[in-house]
Amino acid sequence: MPKIAVTRWIPDEAVQVLGEAGEVEISPEDRPLTPEELRKFVAGSAAVVSMLHDRIDGSVADAAGPGLKVVANVAVGYDNVEVSALAERGVVVANTPGVLTDATADLAFGLLLAVSRRLGEGERLLRARQPWSFHLGFLLGSGLQGKTLGIVGLGQIGRAVARRAAAFGMRVVYSGRSAKPDFDGEFVSFDELLRRSDFVSLHCPLTPGTRHLVDADALRAMKPGAYLVNTTRGPVVDESALADALEAGEIAGAALDVFEKEPDVEPRLLERDDVVLTPHLGSATVETRTAMAVLAARNVVSVLAGAKPLTEVGR
Repeated sequence: MPKIAVTRWIPDEAVQVLGEAGEVEISPEDRPLTPEELRKFVAGSAAVVSMLHDRIDGSVADAAGPGLKVVANVAVGYDNVEVSALAERGVVVANTPGVLTDATADLAFGLLLAVSRRLGEGERLLRARQPWSFHLGFLLGSGLQGKTLGIVGLGQIGRAVARRAAAFGMRVVYSGRSAKPDFDGEFVSFDELLRRSDFVSLHCPLTPGTRHLVDADALRAMKPGAYLVNTTRGPVVDESALADALEAGEIAGAALDVFEKEPDVEPRLLERDDVVLTPHLGSATVETRTAMAVLAARNVVSVLAGAKPLTEVGR
């Protein structure tokens, strides 16, 4: 039976699927493996089921050996996988698109509401048992009706966020590589999106071109009363520049589910009441995480059976 290396715990449903195709070995460590540990763990594998914190490059493929056929990344993004290096070695790379769209869109919109309505501040006040009373100026936030939401990257998740925004009476503009004729929203340049939007929600993949896409200049281009929401990949935002912008009052607030150097967070953001922070929970529902793992497992089974994966990267 071929060895299938799983770099961290996955739901039992996915393990059962993998068991149809080989001998499943799951890392006993409940943490990201170090590069050395990862190379040792995958040795002799025909398939690797990886997590977004695993850097899968040519050295990992070489450590697995010539029998490696597929890397199934349990994530939509695959910036952690050196796809070209694996392709040179004849290794197929698969990801898990589609199954986490609604869960991530739900969280993105939840973060938007939390930061604009100051929900975190209110909860912290109560939990700290601070005195309070209702009055008309108490913890005032920003409403959504009639406001403009700028979506950066109109993929499946971006579209799902746009549908939620429409239900709240928001206008939607979007930027990306090209206009989408089938989408009822206005296509604008990134610079124009920043100038016009009351809320900016990031849904673009992490590439060399989008790393620090939201930098000091981009933040200065936003409205002083605007909010930034990031549920895509942390390095799309320059966190130090974001902290500077908040300190200077250049934007009203930010809500982040992903971070530039996960699991670390820019310390100045942790101290601010105008920032909402969650620990990479975009896809964190039982249903979604199970579906992601099962899709990754089915990709492995398909390749080991001599067929193409269901969701191959680049196809």
